[in-house]
This record gives sequence, structure tokens and C-alpha cells, in this order.
Amino acid sequence: MRRGDGGKQGGRSPRGGAGGRPLRLALWLAGALVVALGLAQIFLPRIAASRISSRLGKYGDVRSVHVSAWPAVELLWGEADAVTVRARSISVSPAQTGKLLHEARGLHELDLTAETTREGPLPLHDVSLRKRAAKLHAQASLSEADVKAALPPGYDVQLLGSSRGQVQVRASGGLFGVGASVDAVKLTLFSDPRVYIQGIGARRSDAGDGAAGGAGYVLSIDASLR
Repeated sequence: MRRGDGGKQGGRSPRGGAGGRPLRLALWLAGALVVALGLAQIFLPRIAASRISSRLGKYGDVRSVHVSAWPAVELLWGEADAVTVRARSISVSPAQTGKLLHEARGLHELDLTAETTREGPLPLHDVSLRKRAAKLHAQASLSEADVKAALPPGYDVQLLGSSRGQVQVRASGGLFGVGASVDAVKLTLFSDPRVYIQGIGARRSDAGDGAAGGAGYVLSIDASLR
């Protein structure tokens, strides 16, 4: 009986021998994966924020960019949970705006604010852009002084109202002493094949509510990415 017991004991694998190597390797790999994911969660959002800041910095003065993503590895595929951008001034063309919005299609939430933005001949103030999934909402204010500065001498534009996604204005002025007044039912504020405009709005703003504290207009656009 003792010999038999001794035979069983002799058949067991020593502790820490070949049988424990796969387990130790699996534990090491699991630990390395946890560390890698932790480092990615710390550094990838910072890297993405730096890249966005550099990208937008070509168009103006960007103050801060914050990126949130869980897990952070989704940033490698151009996706993120939320991005917040604060800018002092941005100058872009309508084509550049459409391109930037198309590049942001992988962001679930985007909140961008800028003190001033110039898109074409008119400077916009207190600009805000909000993106939720594919839905977009943008709002900005425009001063009467900026509108008059963009028009030829002797011309004027008056806001009549907005409804059903259209802005109605009256353009007046003339040359060589001959005056005229024309009501334009539809005013195009933005057009890009990658962005579907669902509605636009405009209202007058009193002094203190408009751009730079002066009287002007508040413009808004609701759209979705295609």
C-alpha cells in the first residue's frame, strides 16, 4: 500500500512545472492587455484632441478641445462619444464647412462655440453648433452694421420674417437715382450636398441681444448629415 501511494505521488507534476506555464502566460497577457487599455484610455483622447485642435487651427484661433470616448480604442476608427470645442475666431468657406461636418460624422455628440466666425463676406458672432448623431443645429448672430458693410452703397436689406424653413427679406436700393424694392421669399444661408437643410430661421435682435451688443439678427439652421 505504501509503495502504491508513493507511485501516485511520483506521478504528479511538480508545482510551477510545465503544467503551470500556460496559466502564467495567460495571466501575463491579461495583465498586459489591461495596462494597454488603461494607457489607451488616458492618452488616446489627448492625442485625438491635439489632432482636432491642429486641424481646426488652420482656420482660426482654437482655445480648447476636449474628447471623451469609451472605450478609447474607438478613436482609432474615427469615432468618439463627445467632442467639445471652444474657439475665439474661425474663418471658413461654405465648402470647407461641409467638409469639416462630413469628417465629424463619426462623432456621437459635438458642441462647438466660437466668438466670431466668418463664412464668406459676413462675420457671424456668438456661433454655436450642436451635433447629436446625424442631427445638426447651428445658431449665430449678425449685426446690422456688418450687413450694411457687405452691401453695395445705397442698398439695404430688411428682414420680413421666417417660416417653414425659409427667410423672407426685402432688398431695396438703386443706381443713378432710380430706386427699387424687391421681396425675396427664399434666402439661401448654406448649401452643401453632404448636408440636408431641414429648416432655417431668422429674427431681429434688440440692442444688447445682438452681435457685439448692437441691434441685428439671430440666424439658425436645422440640418442632418447625409
